[in-house]
Amino acid sequence: MNIYAINYVYDDSTAASRDEVRPVHVEFLQECFDNGRLLVSGPVDDGVGALLVVTGEDEADALALMDNDPFAQNALITERDIRKWGVFFGKDKLVPANA
Repeated sequence: MNIYAINYVYDDSTAASRDEVRPVHVEFLQECFDNGRLLVSGPVDDGVGALLVVTGEDEADALALMDNDPFAQNALITERDIRKWGVFFGKDKLVPANA
């Protein structure tokens, strides 16, 4: 499995909608975390976006996973980009030893 950093950018105009959808968004992220696909995530820059670190066979697999995010399904993400991340230091903190 590869590790990918996915960046979300939000628009101020979707703040109210994001608040409404957030509970199912969090449930989705919790499920991804519990399944070992989401390693870490959280808001960046005081909530104007988010950074999610996920595992995937390839970039398409990682993006397909995040296409299921309720924020994505409800068009609440203004921009999304992905970068393959070759973690050297601290990888043991991100990926369970048995992975």
